[in-house]
Amino acid sequence: MAREKSPFESGHYSDPSLLILSSLASGAKHGYAMMEDIAEFSGTKLEPGTLYGALARLERRGWIEPLPAEERRRPYRITAAGASALREQIATMSRIVATGSERLSAI
Repeated sequence: MAREKSPFESGHYSDPSLLILSSLASGAKHGYAMMEDIAEFSGTKLEPGTLYGALARLERRGWIEPLPAEERRRPYRITAAGASALREQIATMSRIVATGSERLSAI
């Protein structure tokens, strides 16, 4: 019987907000450019519905803002509040990674 792959085995990361904020930290992007960037740096392919749902939530929180449309594409940029939220999330993840690594080294 074949064993099902876990999300960890595929390199998939499941928090679209963190992925989007990380992408926008390098500059404003429209949806397709974000999907391409996220796939490149994380190995995670966000589907359009997931991306645009997360963009709406991030915009409501004030963590990103839309810029004027370029042709048919609407770029977004990270706000100061979004950069602060990203720093907090990265700090938490860094503690998790350090703890996990430390505990694994004891095994």
